[in-house]
Amino acid sequence: MEMLKQRIRELGVVLSDEVLKLDAILNHAVDPVLTTEMGREFARLFREEKVTKIMTIESSGIPIAFAAAQELGVPLVFARRKKPLNTDAETYSERVPSFTKGFVTDIMVSKEFLSEHDRVLLIDDLIANGAAARGLIRIIRRSGAALVGVGIGVEKSFQAGGRTIRESGVRVESLVRISSLAGGQVHFE
Repeated sequence: MEMLKQRIRELGVVLSDEVLKLDAILNHAVDPVLTTEMGREFARLFREEKVTKIMTIESSGIPIAFAAAQELGVPLVFARRKKPLNTDAETYSERVPSFTKGFVTDIMVSKEFLSEHDRVLLIDDLIANGAAARGLIRIIRRSGAALVGVGIGVEKSFQAGGRTIRESGVRVESLVRISSLAGGQVHFE
């Protein structure tokens, strides 16, 4: 997706050979025009899958997932990182490490929002090692819902996340794939 590549070139900050800071467009501030276009593209890619729900993890994936859900006309469900006091006791939960945050966290989804009748599209802003995505995939499968695919805004293809999910037989569509951050530069596939 050329628009996303251009924004990454303009506003992305390479912090190391493994870390790309995208706060200005995805992780801290939200560009509504870009986010809407990303949602439209995911809707186009997965429209034939008869998606009934879109799922993401709080918090950076929510804007893109919302845009896709709006375009497809389906509900959005997001996994919480902390269990609020008023949350239903019946939840699916997984413990997942975060590459960018550097710690392990519990994610949870109330059982009332996933059923065996759902066809779920998982959307996230970025994938590196894929631990969060794999945790959400396990939650979706435990619910009995069908996982129709994974949509990723930015895939760091030099890390194993997207590749290992594809190798498990899941369809993964990334809007942008970054092959390297060597030399302080973003290199796209």
